Amino acid sequence: MKINLKGMDQEELRKFVESLGEPKYRADQLFLGIYRDGYSSFEEFSNLSGQLKSKLNECAEIRSLKLNKHLVSKDGTQKMTFSLGEDREIESVWIPSGDEERKTICISSQVGCTLSCAFCATGTLEFKGNLKAWEIVDQVISVERITGEKCTNIVFMGMGEPFHNYNQVIKAAHLFHHPSTWNLGAKRITISTSGVIPSILRFIEENQPFNFALSLNDPRKDRRHEIMNIDKRFPLDELLGTVRHFTKTLKRKITFEYIMIPDVNMDKNTAATLVKLARSVNCKINLIPLNTEFNGWRPPTEKEIDQFKSLLKPAGVPIMNRKSPGKDISGACGMLALKG
Repeated sequence: MKINLKGMDQEELRKFVESLGEPKYRADQLFLGIYRDGYSSFEEFSNLSGQLKSKLNECAEIRSLKLNKHLVSKDGTQKMTFSLGEDREIESVWIPSGDEERKTICISSQVGCTLSCAFCATGTLEFKGNLKAWEIVDQVISVERITGEKCTNIVFMGMGEPFHNYNQVIKAAHLFHHPSTWNLGAKRITISTSGVIPSILRFIEENQPFNFALSLNDPRKDRRHEIMNIDKRFPLDELLGTVRHFTKTLKRKITFEYIMIPDVNMDKNTAATLVKLARSVNCKINLIPLNTEFNGWRPPTEKEIDQFKSLLKPAGVPIMNRKSPGKDISGACGMLALKG
C-alpha cells in the first residue's frame, strides 16, 4: 500500500524522504507543495526531478477527498459533501461574511457524531469513525479549490465532537497555523467542544494556542443534561471548574456558544443564571438561533432573540448574535444531517 503524504507534518515528511535516501530539503518542497499550493500529484511539482517523481509514485501518494455534492445558498454560503468511501460522508461549509473580508470554512472532525444533543440534527447520524488529519486538512484544500478563494478563518464546528478526535484535530490545526502553509493566526482557528473534560485539560496542559469554544446551551446544572447527553458524563459543575482553570492558567477568554430554543432556555430565570455565570468567567457569549423546526422545537423570532440578548446585557461581557447563513441548503449550525 502506498504511503499517503497528505496529513504528515514537516518532521514526518523529513523522516520519509530520508528513508528514500533523499536530502531533507525535499521534505520542505513536498510540505509546501501539498499544503501551500494544494498539489494532488507529484507531477505538479516543478522543482522535483523526473527520477524522484518516479520514485515517489512507486511508494507514495497525495490523497484527495471526492466531492459528492456542492450546494450554493442565496446568501453566498456553500456546502460541500465529500465521500470517504464505504458509505461514509462528511460535509464542510464555506461562509463568506457580508463585507467579504472574513471567509470562514467550517470543517468536520468525525463521520457522524458520538453525541446526540437534542437540538442538533447532525447528532442523529450514525457514528462511523474519526477523521484522519489528512481528511480534515483536505476539506480546506478542497473548499478553497472549489471556491477559488483563500479562507481567513477555520472553525472545527462541523460534524462530530472535535475533542473525541483530539490528536488528529490538533495536528490539523497546527498545519493550518504553520507559517509556510496557510499561516493562519491561532485566533483565526477555533475548536469547539461540548465539554470533553479530559481533552480540555490536555489542551490546557499543552498550552495549545487556538481559540476555544464551549457549547454551553443551558447554564442550569439540573437542566443542561436534558438537551446535552454529554452532561451526564461530565456534569456542568465539573465542566465549569475546568473552564475557570482554562481562563486562569492560559490567561485567555473562552466563548460560550448558546443555541437559543424558545420555551427551553430563553426565559428570564435562565438568562439570570447565564448572567451570573458570565460574570464569574472571562468569556464572551455567542448566541445562535435554533435553525430549523426540530425535536418538537421551533426557531426563535427576531423579537425573542432581541429580548433574550437584552436580558444578558447585565453580564457585562461581549455578546454576539451569530446569524444563520446557509439555511436554505441545510448548511447552518446543527443542520448538516438534513437534506439540502
